[in-house]
Amino acid sequence: MHRSTPAPPTIVLVHGAFTDASSWAGVISRLHTAGLPVRAVANPLRGLAQDAAYIGSVVRKIDVPVVLVGHDYGGAVITHAATDADNVVALCYVAAFGLDTGECVLDIVNRFAPAPGADATFTAALPAPIPGGPDRELYIRKEQFPQVYAADLPTSVKEVLSVAQRPIAWTALTSRSGPPAWASKPSWYAIATADRILNPTAQRFMAQRMAATEYALDGSHAVVLSQPDAVVAMIREAAEQGDDGSATGGLPMSLF
Repeated sequence: MHRSTPAPPTIVLVHGAFTDASSWAGVISRLHTAGLPVRAVANPLRGLAQDAAYIGSVVRKIDVPVVLVGHDYGGAVITHAATDADNVVALCYVAAFGLDTGECVLDIVNRFAPAPGADATFTAALPAPIPGGPDRELYIRKEQFPQVYAADLPTSVKEVLSVAQRPIAWTALTSRSGPPAWASKPSWYAIATADRILNPTAQRFMAQRMAATEYALDGSHAVVLSQPDAVVAMIREAAEQGDDGSATGGLPMSLF
């Protein structure tokens, strides 16, 4: 009698502010080549509790182990969403917010020296506010977007990203996180060392706080697009170790 081969974990990708699920395109194609199933979820970007509830509902419907991957604000979402998702075996953060209990995104931003792109954002009222919903959204100024968000991408790509950006509700940045999933699940963190949106020092602080296995990537905030091979290497390591239960917080790994 032949034993059935266990199904590989599904990789669930959660994008952050100012972009959408298409930002994972290069990562998705490489994960597929590696034989890993993938879901790239549309993050609502409306508020931490509701965004995490939405992502959590997607994850709980997957009947195999899951590796949750978050970029930017998507890190805050997976931190919150994975606490009651028993099938999540590992967490991966890519230039992302790994919040602790009671923290919000702005707490981390304000704790460290402002990143060069700090003055590139602005808020605007929703064109048609929804009763009981957020009333303001955050954008990056179109003329500053290429350099502060995606300096290491081709000009044509940067220009497309700048006009296609998805704003994030201001309330999502001030929503308080619950107990972090990284306190009980193995974690990996890709630090974007040339990030002009989220201070790399803040990223390193969060990675060390969660005892994550660190990958140092010499890339911009858009590192999921500019260095998909390195991001996939981290995800594959998390998938392999998380699925067999042998993962622990590890030593830093440099991919300069």
